[in-house]
Amino acid sequence: MQEFTFIQLLAIWALPVIFAVTVHEAAHGFVARSLGDDTASRLGRLTLNPIKHVDPVGTLLVPGLMLLGGALMGAGGIIFGWAKPVPINAGRFRDPRRGMAIVAVAGPLSNLIMAFGWAVGLKLLVITGTTAAWGQGVAYMCFAGVLINLVLLVLNLLPIPPLDGSRVLAALLPREAATQYMKVEPYGLVILILLLATGVLGFMIGPPMDGLRNVLFRLLGISL
Repeated sequence: MQEFTFIQLLAIWALPVIFAVTVHEAAHGFVARSLGDDTASRLGRLTLNPIKHVDPVGTLLVPGLMLLGGALMGAGGIIFGWAKPVPINAGRFRDPRRGMAIVAVAGPLSNLIMAFGWAVGLKLLVITGTTAAWGQGVAYMCFAGVLINLVLLVLNLLPIPPLDGSRVLAALLPREAATQYMKVEPYGLVILILLLATGVLGFMIGPPMDGLRNVLFRLLGISL
């Protein structure tokens, strides 16, 4: 892909990032409600309105700084973000641990579905052979949509509290072991920052993300 200025990158990535984290969080809320917890609904968080989910740091500042760093360094890299967590009351589930695991999986699953949707959009643009500037811009946005959703899919499945993968693992562990394991949660963001700064995070999520992207593009017959 060609090189872009920071403003161009911002225009390309803004919608995919906001849409990805918003739907991710809303998916948690919708599944929680289906299992008996209407907390998100009562608090006005069961919506696809980005304003209700946007976190100034996780949705705007962090992805923006990553894009700026990439533009200044003239290189790509991992871009991710997060939204304000949808409130979940596990006590309202018939089986709290199983319920939390199901709710947790809903987020990454929504990202997989969105990645497929963006890829279909990209395929349609490739088929039509659009050469206009707007068409190329939308194509890059579709590609960005695929990437950000695959990053969020793989990232959130890591077993690092409070990521979604940790909720699934906690449901599989014996109750006492799960309690001890989740005590790591207050330090989860620090752990992620350290993994990102040392390049370990890219090593952990890069290969599976690339593999999923290749499978998705091969499935749709997209060649870039």
